[in-house]
Amino acid sequence: MSADKLKNTIADFKGNLKGNTIKIHSKEYADVAFRVGILRKNLGTDATIKTELLYHDDKKVIVRSEIWIDGKLVSTGLAEELKSSSRINQLSSLEVAETSAVGRAAAFAGLTNDNIASAQEVSNAIVASDTKLTAALTELDKASHLGAYQSWLTTNKELMQKVKQEDAYAWQLFLEKFNKIKSKLEANGVVQ
Repeated sequence: MSADKLKNTIADFKGNLKGNTIKIHSKEYADVAFRVGILRKNLGTDATIKTELLYHDDKKVIVRSEIWIDGKLVSTGLAEELKSSSRINQLSSLEVAETSAVGRAAAFAGLTNDNIASAQEVSNAIVASDTKLTAALTELDKASHLGAYQSWLTTNKELMQKVKQEDAYAWQLFLEKFNKIKSKLEANGVVQ
């Protein structure tokens, strides 16, 4: 493998970061699609991305990714996804784990702006660990009449605005959970 190929790819990545990152809690993160796009643009078929399903059961999925350039292993990445952590993971935990593993392998190859984690990974972790969001959604799920639902909206308006402004991915994940609960409330006649 020519070291210049990888160095040029890294330079192109760093030179094109502006406008291709997502700000989450004051830090910029590149997403996986951008990392892979730069890799393919610069290396084409000289780069091979291999993924392997290491483990899966009804609770979690673990995927390993490797990046090879000119037949030489350059980097690896691992990702674990819990199927219960989000609606997306309930439906597509394998795909999410594969994407995260590829993003980590690309970052370890040097396609990083000093953050190994991708924007998607960070957002997933924020939503999963944010106790305020979790508590708010738990309370919403308990609403038994329209007044309780409206009160919940008023009480949590500021929290929802903050998440929406600070983290687009976390907002999307929050909306999935919110809409699932709202659909249940509609089915039960709480909300029309």
